[in-house]
Amino acid sequence: MQENLVIVESPAKAKKIEEYLGKDYKVMSSYGHIRDLKKRELSINEQTMEPDYEIPEEKKKLVTELKSAAKKAKKIWLASDEDREGEAISWHLCEVLGLDEEKTNRIVFHEITKPAILDAIEHPRHLDMNLVNAQQARRVLDRIVGFKLSPVLWRKVKPALSAGRVQSVAVRLIVEREREVQKFKSEPYFRVNAIFALINESGNATEVKAELDKHFKTQEEVDAFLKKCMDAQFTVDAVSKKPLKRTPAPPFTTSTLQQEAARKLGFTVSQTMMIAQRLYESGRITYMRTDSVNLSTFCKDASAAEIKKVYGDKYSQTRNYHTSSKGAQEAHEAIRPTDMTALTIDGTNQEKRLYELVWKRTVASQMADAQIEKTTINIDIDNTTEKFVANGEVVVFDGFLKVYRESTDEEENGEESSHILPAMRHGDKLQRREITATERFSMAPARYTEASLVKKLEDLGIGRPSTYAPTISTIQQREYVQKGDKSGTERSYTVSTLKGIKVTQKFKKEMAGSEKGKLLPTDIGIVVNDFLMKNFPDIMDYNFTANVEKKFDDIAEGNTEWNKWMKKFDQSFEPEVDKVINARSEHKAGERSLGVDPKSGRPVFVKIGRFGPVAQIGSAEDKEKPLFAQLPADKSIETITLNEAIELFKLPREVGEYEGTPVTIGAGRFGPYVLHNKKYVSIPKDEDPMNLTLERAIELIREKRESEQKRHIKVFDEDTKLELLNGRYGPYIAYDGKNYRIPKNKQTHVEELSYEECMNIIKEAPEPKASRRK
Repeated sequence: MQENLVIVESPAKAKKIEEYLGKDYKVMSSYGHIRDLKKRELSINEQTMEPDYEIPEEKKKLVTELKSAAKKAKKIWLASDEDREGEAISWHLCEVLGLDEEKTNRIVFHEITKPAILDAIEHPRHLDMNLVNAQQARRVLDRIVGFKLSPVLWRKVKPALSAGRVQSVAVRLIVEREREVQKFKSEPYFRVNAIFALINESGNATEVKAELDKHFKTQEEVDAFLKKCMDAQFTVDAVSKKPLKRTPAPPFTTSTLQQEAARKLGFTVSQTMMIAQRLYESGRITYMRTDSVNLSTFCKDASAAEIKKVYGDKYSQTRNYHTSSKGAQEAHEAIRPTDMTALTIDGTNQEKRLYELVWKRTVASQMADAQIEKTTINIDIDNTTEKFVANGEVVVFDGFLKVYRESTDEEENGEESSHILPAMRHGDKLQRREITATERFSMAPARYTEASLVKKLEDLGIGRPSTYAPTISTIQQREYVQKGDKSGTERSYTVSTLKGIKVTQKFKKEMAGSEKGKLLPTDIGIVVNDFLMKNFPDIMDYNFTANVEKKFDDIAEGNTEWNKWMKKFDQSFEPEVDKVINARSEHKAGERSLGVDPKSGRPVFVKIGRFGPVAQIGSAEDKEKPLFAQLPADKSIETITLNEAIELFKLPREVGEYEGTPVTIGAGRFGPYVLHNKKYVSIPKDEDPMNLTLERAIELIREKRESEQKRHIKVFDEDTKLELLNGRYGPYIAYDGKNYRIPKNKQTHVEELSYEECMNIIKEAPEPKASRRK
């Protein structure tokens, strides 16, 4: 009989823990939850609010194996993650495997290292049902909101839509920011900078850079000011020196790691969590879902020793950080390396980079303040009230800056305005070298990036560490939000320069308004948001969503009975849903009238159609059928004009024949296309579909065929559902709508693989991803 059975939720974790525990312990993985709510029904008893769980088909074999192993073991240890989700996984294991609570131990650890695992074994506990209930409450509330709101959207907006409690609020933030951006009217202003020379006693000149203490609104004001400066005297009026200190940022929480990895490494939020999960499971970092900034005494001591060894004693300063957010559900430790002496690790390039970021942030948090001397010098202009101001900074002692400097979202828009200044006294005369007035433009509020959206959600108290990544992924998968891919538009600006007694003016160009990587709402996202805001303002309220998180915290602390609270919510929510779904309205949600078609005299409007946003000429009541045109990706139902909508009806147009079949140019949701022989070919973004010739269309058709031929490696007579294909990451097998990776040792001569060999690979492969082929 096996002495001990340890069950974790991740196979990577299982392997590592088994190494540490030795031959008396068998470690198995539950591969996450072994049961969940039923997929196609509410799966909640509306009288008691109790969930109705089931074991998914793909988990039944695993459950049988776990039951068999549990019966053979004398002692069982449940070692899923230490958060609420992990507690719920352990509870489901208890329930499904029929475990005896007396011989079942719950163990938790913050890092996968030998000391931490052995310490957990020494200090087991029983299941904490308060944590389980907090997770159940979240799951049930989200299921009720999603299952009851989604049918309303199907009927009132568009089939196959879905709503989520936290996701809908995240979309609201993005829609509201987009409207702020659209309403914003950028205004030009002029920023004036000067370069002076300070002549010392020996006749040598030192450069001094300064900026005027006001901005001008017009070119006329700039010209008048530069004229005054032609024969003006420039004198040092006041010199002030002030010592400053900069303190390091606290160690990483889930939120701050996601933000910094986005800014410094360019990782998406999901990517960061996936890489961090691998680092945690390989024992490199502590648990990566936490809102605590606390560090263990062990880590602080190890950091101090490493700092003194590498940088010297004066760089070490032990600090204690405390979590400020109430109800921090994983308030054990911040994210940190498990071994502070390991400056680098083995692994993928991404793993190395993220680990280095965690190491630097942790070490910096235990280092001395940076000591800075800030100098501000006011420079008088003798014939005007404006002043130039020179700012200088000298780092007296770099402290933590030697290792790490925190990034901000505003950095890309900031301009360097601080320099090292020479010693100056009141009354010193400065020589004017050059004064430059550069036209700038007031900036609209910045659209959210993944990193800034996480920060905003955290600031509002919406969601918790485990929810940020799935929330941001979900709103993109549902196509309510997309990432911008425009690099901006070119604009001109003026630069006026005074040198000597001559003013020169130049016109320069720059790219402005880049949307790359920014989160933009889609038309469907906007319409769904507006519909939910109008009909379910409570659900969409930021305070409601934040207060729900506090209620989950109360449940986790044992202060609230979750079933009663959930019942109360459902009793008030259900009538709201019924009222909205039964309400009649003249117009479909999101419908917008643009005017009248000058040719036919019929009304023109835009709306969300079955397959996305469309323009429509005419109505269902007309004798003549309405005409429809799909809106291309660069047009929005919020901003499209009547003329732009009418242009869409010029497509599709037939441009000729190729191989005896008509060639048609059309426009769809994802842009303009060429249609030939029932096959679509995208038209490049820089080509106008209205001017595309038959010859160019044929070129595009041939190019698509060539790329398709390269993609298809081999088909099999034995089974037409089986095919060998070339993909982005190498060759793979496509079979019956699913994709299977080909082992590396068989990739050299992939075209020689037989039908039997392919079927063997399929049989031995883990659960595959659904094919994206259409």
